[in-house]
Amino acid sequence: MLQPSTFQDIQITVPILPSLARMFQKKEETYGPGEEVSQHLQVYFSQSAPRELVQRIRYKNFDDPAWIKLSLQGTALRCTSGDEDLLVISHLREYFARCGVVLYPHQMNTVQRVVHQMNGRAILADEVGLGKTIEAGMILKEYILRNEVANALILVPSTLIWQWFFELKDKFNIPVRIQRSSYDWDKGGYLIASLDTAKRPQNKAIICQQHYDMLIVDEAHKLKSEKTQNFQLVNSVVKKYFLLLTATPVQNDLKELYNLINLLRPGQLGTYKDFQRDFTVDKRTAQNTEELQRLIGSVLIRNRRGKDTIELTKRLVSLVPVTLGAEEAKLYQRILDFVRVKSGLSHGNMLPFITLLREACSSPQAAALTIEKMLDGGVGGTACEYLCNLLALALSIEKTAKMHCVLNLIDRLQEKVIIFTEFKATQRALWQHLSKKEVPTLIFNGELSRSQKQWVRSLFKAKAQVLISTESGGEGLNLQFCRNVINYDLPWNPLRIEQRIGRVHRLGQTKDVQIFNLATRNTIEEHILYLLHEKLDLFRTVVGDLDAILSKMQIKGGFETSLGRILLSHTGDDTIRRELDDFATQFSDVTPNTENASNLEKLLGG
Repeated sequence: MLQPSTFQDIQITVPILPSLARMFQKKEETYGPGEEVSQHLQVYFSQSAPRELVQRIRYKNFDDPAWIKLSLQGTALRCTSGDEDLLVISHLREYFARCGVVLYPHQMNTVQRVVHQMNGRAILADEVGLGKTIEAGMILKEYILRNEVANALILVPSTLIWQWFFELKDKFNIPVRIQRSSYDWDKGGYLIASLDTAKRPQNKAIICQQHYDMLIVDEAHKLKSEKTQNFQLVNSVVKKYFLLLTATPVQNDLKELYNLINLLRPGQLGTYKDFQRDFTVDKRTAQNTEELQRLIGSVLIRNRRGKDTIELTKRLVSLVPVTLGAEEAKLYQRILDFVRVKSGLSHGNMLPFITLLREACSSPQAAALTIEKMLDGGVGGTACEYLCNLLALALSIEKTAKMHCVLNLIDRLQEKVIIFTEFKATQRALWQHLSKKEVPTLIFNGELSRSQKQWVRSLFKAKAQVLISTESGGEGLNLQFCRNVINYDLPWNPLRIEQRIGRVHRLGQTKDVQIFNLATRNTIEEHILYLLHEKLDLFRTVVGDLDAILSKMQIKGGFETSLGRILLSHTGDDTIRRELDDFATQFSDVTPNTENASNLEKLLGG
């Protein structure tokens, strides 16, 4: 047995990870040997302060906006001979050729500007479909090849996580990970995470202890208010290089643009009071535009569609009128009569009645589900009896004219087809109908998890012919391998139409996109199609500024409610058309060609 006196102290050197090493670093200030200035005065020079200053310069962490301006003046000193050539181009040229990745001139120019002129800090504000994700991936890969980025955090909406994962992994060979647990935050490397998950207090606390070589935030318009948790999280993250991606950096208020730029480079536009005094007339109108555009242009890049960037394939639009069967027409008319009476008596929310009317145009199954909910809600008297009869009629209809029409389209096309509907009951009914006809069909909606959505997308690309998707399911979904879109029922919000078509009509689509709009004759769908297609022409052109237009219209009660009021308050077709014509003129009054909108667009350059 060993005696206590035989024990000796043994020193062991243990390597500590950088993230753990910071926990053991002493924060107190240290000083070098003193220098005697006079007999009664000795000066000690700090040894820790210079290191702290270098670190703050590296991560652009300054208290005073003037400091960051001063630090950026020396950016050009970092460039050395040969720095003008991008390593990512030569490194991935053969790999891109094998994978079929096509780089466009506007993308390479963007990477050149961000790396050589903007010091890796920029707002990528290209219009929708021009490949902002590709640009960000190239910039990240460039800095990795330069050994300047060893860890990066990529914050994106949850629906885009898998898209980013495959883009970075397959096209740039970057070993990215997806955040799945609290243990992933401080493992280093290249991490993709949901912005909503990252801003949770327990996660934010871990993230803010890290030092990231690069931070990338997609859909950065969600940071435009400094009061939001999104903004506060991103502002708190310590980062060296920083990319913000958004197609809409400003919509209604110049302060939105100020907040994004101030988040990226504090002090670039001065304080907000300085910005208001020097550059704004009101929240939508700028002054001293040449100077403001110069300041914005040094941090923001905006490419637009056209000859200088890329022209997407054509949109071939087909209107498919559908004549309801006798029982379907009877159901629709009875629901219309009920909705007109109830909406006239209601002085509150009209949306439930509008939704029921839209469901009646979509499918009897969708209408039946809402009628059941109304009955469960305790409707009494004659209304209860009326709804019970409606429910029985709706449940008795199995096959519809729309379903028959869709089957004929699919047989004729003999290609992959995406069918969009707003209602899950319609989605299920369509799936059952197509499955009975032995058409390989998949369902895609918001109930699927992130991994399930990616799996369904892969199955659709490899095996299935038809994908039936709801609005929530289709968010963030890229389906360039398909070119046929069937709008089974038309959304009343024009933004959703553009979002649907944008799933297939985007960068990477090599064929003309075919859009089939189904509309039932002698129903409100026919009037909606008239407004969206004839008056607004929303199917043929990409409407990048549509969200800004709708927000500027400031329609009382919202777009859908206003449409419902027109359709339910008038009975004659001619009268409804005149009302819709007047409604459509509100768009022309606020299109991007107006002076204020043009003012805002010019500021973004491109």
